[in-house]
Amino acid sequence: MAAAIALAERGKGRTGSNPSVGCIIVKDGKVIGRGLTQPSGRPHAEAMALAQAGAEAAGATVYVSLEPCAHDSERGPSCADILVAAKPARIVAALTDPDPRTSGQGFARLKAAGIEVSHPVLADAARASLAGFICRIENNRPHVTLKLATSMDGCIAMADGSSRWITGDAARAHTHLERARCDAILVGAGTVAIDQPALDVRLPGLEDRSPRRVMLGSGEAPAGWEVIRSPQDIAQLDCNSVLVEGGATTASAFLEAGLVDRLLLYRAPILIGGGLHSLGDIGLNTLGAAHARWQLSDRRMLGKDTLEVYEAACLPA
Repeated sequence: MAAAIALAERGKGRTGSNPSVGCIIVKDGKVIGRGLTQPSGRPHAEAMALAQAGAEAAGATVYVSLEPCAHDSERGPSCADILVAAKPARIVAALTDPDPRTSGQGFARLKAAGIEVSHPVLADAARASLAGFICRIENNRPHVTLKLATSMDGCIAMADGSSRWITGDAARAHTHLERARCDAILVGAGTVAIDQPALDVRLPGLEDRSPRRVMLGSGEAPAGWEVIRSPQDIAQLDCNSVLVEGGATTASAFLEAGLVDRLLLYRAPILIGGGLHSLGDIGLNTLGAAHARWQLSDRRMLGKDTLEVYEAACLPA
């Protein structure tokens, strides 16, 4: 299952509103098929793996990072049906599909055909991998990651606005990897006007993974960009994940709206002093309200810079 989830990670940012799923088929201790969701969402992972396995799939064990879909579409049959036709002995799944068109029905169809079903397996890892898809289904919006690159004293630029470069090569390369794994990347209208950012992926071999470019604001966006007027309008993008890169006004607006699910904080070992701060008012009325909102999930060194990753905590109502 760990290998299936790792395989699914390769497709993130390329499957549109579909989940990026991984599937591995094993028989007699040997992998006979593997697949992941293809660009634009089809074929699904199970179809790719079954195509490799062929007739050998009969009697095999299928590991898949999400419940096989139970609904047909114009683009292909349901994965539950093609698995039934392939006659594996066992399906091992990480998670139940939150999509109401499938939720539990894929498992039921497989069991009705006499196929053993085991789930959940490595559910937490699969849930992290599928965070964007799950957020879109459960919250009707994409999963939002906010990226901030700051000095030790929380500045994102000098007082005159110059910011190239606060962090080093390794941190910037990591940012480009994050871009490649997201469906869309968003900045504010001010950043577009001043910096004219390309927002592309400039890692060797991943240049074709540049996400959709979105501007937050009321102005006219450059050709090829999309525009939303408020943070709440991200639901209109109909995708699984959005990376918010700046600037400070845009970052603050998403935080104030409670629409940030994950924080990427790149911190360089420098002090700027009277520079531009990374955030403005985010709507907190008391210091107590600032506590317990974020949980550290990862910390690592990227060259001389520090990356800290935080997940939004589930706060009581």
